[in-house]
Amino acid sequence: MIRVEHFGTIDSTSLEAARRASAGERGPVWIRADAQTAGRGRSGREWTSTPGNLFATLLMPVEDDPRGAALRSFVACLAVADMLDSLTDMPERTTLKWPNDALLDGCKVAGVLLESGINGAGRWLSVGIGINLAHAPETARWATTSIAAAMGRPASTPEAALAILATAFAARERDFATKGFDVIRTAWLARAARLGQSVEARLPRETVTGIFETLDANGAMLLQTATGLRRISAADVYFPGGTDAAGH
Repeated sequence: MIRVEHFGTIDSTSLEAARRASAGERGPVWIRADAQTAGRGRSGREWTSTPGNLFATLLMPVEDDPRGAALRSFVACLAVADMLDSLTDMPERTTLKWPNDALLDGCKVAGVLLESGINGAGRWLSVGIGINLAHAPETARWATTSIAAAMGRPASTPEAALAILATAFAARERDFATKGFDVIRTAWLARAARLGQSVEARLPRETVTGIFETLDANGAMLLQTATGLRRISAADVYFPGGTDAAGH
């Protein structure tokens, strides 16, 4: 049984998850809101929260160390892709952009934000997911789309979309728990955007350009550059000469 708690308006489903974790809760529970007043993305960016889209965070217990917990970003992205496949019936239109975005027709349609910590009950993880079901917020940083715009018809309701997403996440999490990260890594690479092509990884003090070769066993991006293989563990990734789509 998937437990879901629904709010009309909230500051942020991720903030609500963190408050619950601070109070000693670990879940699992999905927290969904119709609207957010302070939606958050990667690196403290605002996540525009237009009603009709899906804003949800899973608070769940984990036994892994922080590095293992962080691999749930790939689990979550695969679950998002599974949901998009179900709603669009066109899996070839969905790709996954390292480390935490889903693209539809090359434009950002969803993002994932992970946070974790330890309370008296053990380590907890929050998996925040935003999906553009009905609306594609405009942004100067990257091209966006929505499922409704891409399909030319009304999208699923947030409630129905979350039911599909939660089921997909549970299945991918079982694979991760029983078979390890390699099965998740392989499935993610099969849908990776720009695999084998040139990308830019923008770090705080430099921009690294190279061919996206693969992921390593810890989920880092390996780029073949002019000076050799570079391991990128955290960065904003851009696509030179094409659609840019960065971070949730």
